[in-house]
Amino acid sequence: MEKVAQHAALEPVTAITNVRIFDGNQMIAPRHVVMKGESIISVGGDIPADATIIDGENATLMPGLIDAHVHTSIGGLRDALKFGVTTELEMNGDFTKRGREIQLKNVNGVADVRSAGTAITAPGGHPDELLPDGDEIPEFVLKELEKLSEEDREAMLAAYAHNHEEIPQVTTVEEAIKHVHTQVENGADYIKIMIEEGTVMGAPGLPVLSDEILKTAVTEAHKLNKLVIAHVLTARSSQEAIDFGVDGLGHLFIDRPAYTSALVNSIASSGAFVTPCLVLNSSIIGNPASELANDPRVHSKLSPDWIDILNSSFNTFPQGNMENSFQNVMDLHRAGVDILVGTDVAPVPIPSLGGLAHGASVHHEMQLLVKAGFTPIEALQSATSKPARCFGLVDRGRIAEGARADLILVNGDPITNISDTLSIKAVWFKGVQILN
Repeated sequence: MEKVAQHAALEPVTAITNVRIFDGNQMIAPRHVVMKGESIISVGGDIPADATIIDGENATLMPGLIDAHVHTSIGGLRDALKFGVTTELEMNGDFTKRGREIQLKNVNGVADVRSAGTAITAPGGHPDELLPDGDEIPEFVLKELEKLSEEDREAMLAAYAHNHEEIPQVTTVEEAIKHVHTQVENGADYIKIMIEEGTVMGAPGLPVLSDEILKTAVTEAHKLNKLVIAHVLTARSSQEAIDFGVDGLGHLFIDRPAYTSALVNSIASSGAFVTPCLVLNSSIIGNPASELANDPRVHSKLSPDWIDILNSSFNTFPQGNMENSFQNVMDLHRAGVDILVGTDVAPVPIPSLGGLAHGASVHHEMQLLVKAGFTPIEALQSATSKPARCFGLVDRGRIAEGARADLILVNGDPITNISDTLSIKAVWFKGVQILN
């Protein structure tokens, strides 16, 4: 006990003063926040005599941002943190508890991460159409490996080996149950199912598991107290996912059929959240994120490879239009559905998966939500308190006493101009200033 007390006494105390504060829900009156160790110890109130004072110079302090849909890597987690994204939620990949222990041991300067592990999909189903054939490490991954330190390279290779162990096939109800248990045993934080027949991805005719198998997977995950998120890109697959009882939709349907209002009511009645990934829908219909790529606040923080990716697009469904997505997300929002910020960015820069980049695309997503009709405060809620609440991350997504000291300080006032979120002065991760 004495050692614990001594350690607590040694933890640095920092006060960020003279700031506007968005607490995850609203702008609040206090003008300073005090951190000790990894936690916020007060919002307003007395400033301890031993505190190191950081003058915020009338900037805006916000909770660290949360990307509720990524596929990531050590490099992705590093880039996320540069943009004040302190948590990434992986929706198909390696960063389960077991994966984190393998890959992130002794790795610093990365965002926190949670993962679904390997998603449930049919053999040869999505996302196979996006991946190179064969078991060899793809060229774009080898290119990334060359840039890493020896320690990070070893971690990434370990992750690749872990990811390419024998993955159980899912073709039956029994195999679906086994798959869910395998992911949970690996420390999956939630479960992901794929409902994707390929039309929107430019690969029509992809195999999809039967309704019985998918519903069984959802039921089994719920028995193990895990949320289930569905990959869906159309109105039809969205309704199927809701009928199976999922907790969240990992995308926004890109079409807008005559029965859209009934679908919106169905989603709202179910209590499911939606992570629209408007940045992805925009890329799918052929829009590169060139304005974002050319923004000096972005350009200065990303590698040339990622800038090239932002300047390209998926372009697999050019007949789509963003107005449908904007109307769909606003209909859901007005119906009371929780809308979360997510990007679906790839783990490494892959030429065919354009328009998205770790960290930067979170800010782009908030801009698109505002373009659709959200207020800036609502867009900020969708990147902070709402994903934290929906995923049970009770220690983050807000600025409050006892919360984790994941913070982002930006020049300007994002409540007036959402683009000001990119004017980053400083980022704190677990109370440690990692960017200034």
